[in-house]
Amino acid sequence: MEKIIRTERLLLRPLVQSDAEDVFEWVSDPVVNRYLPYSLYKNIPQVEAWIASLKDEENVFAFCLKDTGKVIGSGDVSQNRTDSAYGLGYNLNRAYWGKGYATEAAKAMIQWAYTSLGVRDFTAQHANANPASGNVIRKCGFQFDHYGQCSRFDGSETFEASCYTLHLL
Repeated sequence: MEKIIRTERLLLRPLVQSDAEDVFEWVSDPVVNRYLPYSLYKNIPQVEAWIASLKDEENVFAFCLKDTGKVIGSGDVSQNRTDSAYGLGYNLNRAYWGKGYATEAAKAMIQWAYTSLGVRDFTAQHANANPASGNVIRKCGFQFDHYGQCSRFDGSETFEASCYTLHLL
């Protein structure tokens, strides 16, 4: 199955080692990282190790600008551990915030999962202190489901969160 998605302004494709420098621009940025589950990256070898660790079923995509090829973000649409729904995640280089790229990429990943994998049920969440992420989720058609919490992978911080669902027919 091809994991290439084309949108109006973006090319979404699997991350590769040569993307590490572009990825480091946002995974090392404390402003971007403020409400994300992963710890701040300190160097490019950490990014390279993360890229090497990605598994095919995680469906992680690089968000590349069509005109330059620059990787400006990444995201995933992968099956939740607790149910059959697929979770949607995304993060974006701060220099590209507010331009609609996250919504464009998120909608494309949802459509890809629907068409390629037959996924009908999706979940997404955002820290309540990060309303811009909530805007992306709602623009993708998600409906508020409940309040909850999201935590960093290492357990160092927990954030109050809004949780959403999307069901496609």
